[in-house]
Amino acid sequence: MAHDATLLAARVLLMLMFLISGFETLGAPSHFAGFLGSIGVPLPLLATWIIIALKLLGGAAIVVGLQTRWLAYAFAAFCVATAFLGHFDPSDVTQMRIFWKNFAVAGGFLLLSVAGPGKLSLDARRGVVASA
Repeated sequence: MAHDATLLAARVLLMLMFLISGFETLGAPSHFAGFLGSIGVPLPLLATWIIIALKLLGGAAIVVGLQTRWLAYAFAAFCVATAFLGHFDPSDVTQMRIFWKNFAVAGGFLLLSVAGPGKLSLDARRGVVASA
């Protein structure tokens, strides 16, 4: 049971910044779309809404343990993509710290994809998770 509680805590801790960020972005989507446009993301307003959906809907799904493994892969890819798109600036120490932090978080998501959500999850209730 401690293993499953730890996996639940990991899911919650991994998703906190995405959920908070998703709600912040939801409050000012045009501001975020402007940022995306400034870094060359095509269709920045559409991309903004896709990112909001990933952060809020995907984040909530991981917290409750629904489709955890697939979403963990999606969030790992998102972290690596945003590292390169938004934070790769070798002349800026702060941006490079965020760049490498994104890789660390991606690693956490890859671990979650392998470990699965544990028994304290909707995936387990659906019979998706093998006993650990």
